[in-house]
Amino acid sequence: MFGKLTTGEIEEVLNNQLIGRIGCHNDDITYVVPVSYAYDGDYIYGHTEEGLKINIMRQNPKICFQTDSMEDMANWKSVIAWGEFEELTDPEERKKALEKLIARNLPLVSSETVHLSPQWPFVPQDISSIKGIVYRVKLKDKTGRFEKSNGRTFMLPD
Repeated sequence: MFGKLTTGEIEEVLNNQLIGRIGCHNDDITYVVPVSYAYDGDYIYGHTEEGLKINIMRQNPKICFQTDSMEDMANWKSVIAWGEFEELTDPEERKKALEKLIARNLPLVSSETVHLSPQWPFVPQDISSIKGIVYRVKLKDKTGRFEKSNGRTFMLPD
C-alpha cells in the first residue's frame, strides 16, 4: 500500500534520521549531496567545509531537502522539504547549532563526515573551537510518502 505521510509522521522521520540529501541549484548547475544533520522542528542543522554545495547555497539559498526511513524495499517512508539556507557566523547561533549536532545519537561506527572534531566521540571543551562551516535550513514546506507491505513475499523458483 502506498500513501501520504501525516504531519506527525513527517516530523518523526525528520527527527529520527541522521542522513539526508540537499539539492541546490545556481548558474545551470543542480547539485544533490548527502549531508549529516540534526533537526529541531523548524531547522535542519549541518556542518561542512568549503566546497561546491556551500558556494551554490550562498548564491541561491533556496534548497530542497530529502530523507528516508527504510526498513526494506517494501516498507519505507520518504520526506521532501523545501527551505532556505543560512550560514551561521554569529558565535552564539553557531554554538547553539553545534550543540544540536553534538546531541545527536550517532552510531559508534560512523563516517568521519559526522564527526565534528578530531576528538570525536569526545566533545572539545570549547565547542566554538570546532572548525568548518555551520549552517541551518529553515524548512518551509514538507511532504512525505510511504509504502507499507501487505506482508506477502515472493520467492523466485530454484
